[in-house]
Amino acid sequence: MRNCPFYGTGTALVTPFTKSGEIDFPALGKLIDFQLEGGVEFLVACGSTGESATMTEEEDRSVISFAIERVRHSGKMTAQGKAVKVVAGTGSNNTREAVRYTKFAQELGADGALVVTPYYNKPTAAGLMAHYGAICEAAPDFPVILYNVPGRTGSNVPAETQLAIAEAFPNIVATKEASGNLDQMMEIIANAPEGFVLLSGDDSLTLPAVAAGAQGVISVFSNYAPRGFSDLVRAALAGDFVTARALQYKYLELMKLNFVESNPMPVKAVLTMMGIIEENLHLPLVPMKPENKEKLRVALNKAELMR
Repeated sequence: MRNCPFYGTGTALVTPFTKSGEIDFPALGKLIDFQLEGGVEFLVACGSTGESATMTEEEDRSVISFAIERVRHSGKMTAQGKAVKVVAGTGSNNTREAVRYTKFAQELGADGALVVTPYYNKPTAAGLMAHYGAICEAAPDFPVILYNVPGRTGSNVPAETQLAIAEAFPNIVATKEASGNLDQMMEIIANAPEGFVLLSGDDSLTLPAVAAGAQGVISVFSNYAPRGFSDLVRAALAGDFVTARALQYKYLELMKLNFVESNPMPVKAVLTMMGIIEENLHLPLVPMKPENKEKLRVALNKAELMR
């Protein structure tokens, strides 16, 4: 397979909830429309930012289906004249569950799967190879993005292991690298098998990652700044680093404030300020502290992003 179909800016969508904890589909529709108008190249539904860890399988299915239908019905195209794609988060630390989720994402019509490395149980390199092998064998013609995020999983997957997994399974088309380690990212880029790409998993490191050869980003920040951030990424990919650098420093404070409390608490607070969603989360996540919301509000006004 290879020839990764994912490039540019992919928004890791939050999942809006009602006060009673149900999926808020009208708000989700508003958020998706905001992304499409903002010019992002793809969307990721039910990832970490989407609070998939506290959602049921039925809720995952409904959100993924809704996102696919909303995007397809919109008819929106990317700046490159291609259809906007939808990636489904299907990872689990239970391999059988990850296989089942990946298969239903493909059946629902998603364009690919984002599969986080197993958390909590900390598998060895051999275990990771077997885990991704089971997923890829169950859906051999379905693009899979490996997702390395040691801050959430508790263990880093070194470049050597990521590259070995990519070599073994041609439908693993990319890695979302959120280790925060540029050296590791560059090692992956420099030694990647043909058609395998790196997508930044850290908004603030996207510019240097693209300069080093990354093909794009899966972003938290673009939830509320789809136009500004996708402009930054497109400029960097085109080699216009003067424009990209100016946007980087315009938005850098906000990129960092998105993690002043646990993601997606800050981004949901911002989207609430913008009137797109209500600030409802699934426990154990709770709304942000008022003093941190004020920091966000000040930074939003400074960056001219308040609607």
